Amino acid sequence: MVGYDPSAPGSALTPEEAALAGSAAGMVTRALISPLDVIKIRFQLQIEQVSWRNRQGKYWGLWQATRCILTEEGLPAFWKGHVPAQLLSVCYGAVQFASFEALTKLVHRKTSYNSQTPGVHFLCGGLAACSATFTCQPLDTLRTRFAAQGEPKMYRNLRHAVGTMFRSEGPFTFYRGLTPTLVAVFPYAGLQFFFYNILKKFLAQQDSKSKGGLHSLVSGSCAGVVSKTLTYPFDLIKKRLQVGGFEQARMQFGQVRTYHGFVDCVVRIGREEGLRGYFKGLSPSLLKAAVSTGFTFFWYEFFINAIVSLKRS
Repeated sequence: MVGYDPSAPGSALTPEEAALAGSAAGMVTRALISPLDVIKIRFQLQIEQVSWRNRQGKYWGLWQATRCILTEEGLPAFWKGHVPAQLLSVCYGAVQFASFEALTKLVHRKTSYNSQTPGVHFLCGGLAACSATFTCQPLDTLRTRFAAQGEPKMYRNLRHAVGTMFRSEGPFTFYRGLTPTLVAVFPYAGLQFFFYNILKKFLAQQDSKSKGGLHSLVSGSCAGVVSKTLTYPFDLIKKRLQVGGFEQARMQFGQVRTYHGFVDCVVRIGREEGLRGYFKGLSPSLLKAAVSTGFTFFWYEFFINAIVSLKRS
């Protein structure tokens, strides 16, 4: 089970072990879901409506966008920004799960609450994600810039991107979109851990014969879809803010906008694109959330079980 388990004190994880399992889970998952992430980001950054019926923008559907990117930019385009994205996943997974294990252990020892209750997982999951987000935000910004650029590329590699952004936009550009990210990540991650806790226990009660790995995969996928749907607009706003100052590389994709902060972005999206504008890219995002969250919890528990088995032997 994810989180500190008081019923198994002999196999309790250290923060280092949780960080190792979390980073490994993040690395494997990122390699698998990168194409969906690239498509989602392209949809989120498109000003024109993403619709089969009203084909104003460059992209108007999941399969059309896939064919378009493949034809124009080649197969490697689906892994654009993979190096910073992989660094992000490894770093984020390590900080998030190490923090989560430490926080649930602290709650169990310092309060009267059981560390395995859904409410505790919601609170600790949200706080753990906030700490991971603040630590890894520069990598997230770099990942977004790489995934958003077309051909010819504005940034040749990670070193060139860091140097160019620092010189032309200053150090704070790496934290663009941090406010909506923190606002969204607490309930998003909290709900992930909350629903995962509930669903995992429910499936274990209903089907005790199946292996725990299948329960982890199904529970994580469902938890990812629910939490992503409820918090999606914040993710879109974050992506719009992260590409501020990057307008030149976005010209070939259609209209571009420059937003002056979180509130301005919210107001202008609502005024220019309507309510549906806040949910552009939701379809690939939900698919990605199901796969990503499911695999993250699956691989985390897989590596945790491997670590526990090694400790016992």
